[in-house]
Amino acid sequence: MADKKAIFIDAAGMSLSGSGEALDKLNKKAAVLTSADVAGLADKVVSLGGVKTDVASLAQTLEGAALAVLSGGEEALAAALEAANRRTVVVVATADGVAFYGMGINAKAGKVARKVTADDVVLTIATLVDMPIAEGCTAAIIYQVLKDPNLKLNEIIKLQEALARMESVIERNNREPWDKHDCA
Repeated sequence: MADKKAIFIDAAGMSLSGSGEALDKLNKKAAVLTSADVAGLADKVVSLGGVKTDVASLAQTLEGAALAVLSGGEEALAAALEAANRRTVVVVATADGVAFYGMGINAKAGKVARKVTADDVVLTIATLVDMPIAEGCTAAIIYQVLKDPNLKLNEIIKLQEALARMESVIERNNREPWDKHDCA
């Protein structure tokens, strides 16, 4: 199974209301937080475990890290959207808001007026990508941008069901599903 990844773009000089090919693609399927306080956000993402990289090294960075941090504008955004797959969330922090795009994000959320802090954004990224959360965390997950507010609960339920199926096979002492493959 592919690991969950996140790409954070510090695009302070860019506006979400601007235009450009990558920005238009982002705005079509992004949930945008218009009242986000992004002061110190890039540093907090790095302290979460983000690896600073550039556009040329993005793909290589994503092979070894769960969270890549880029700085830039349209070029960085285009590279991030190109590198993203279905298990990647892209977060873009600009002067006029924060946009969430990709895995687990509600593309129909549009603009969300909820006031959020940099800590809230970092916690939401950590939750989506399954990164550890600091013990003293007082932030809140931004559920308004999520496709499914019970995302983690549903993941746990699926894992419990798979475990129950495997345990029942072991109890029967029947390896039939695995005997069909020579990888067991």
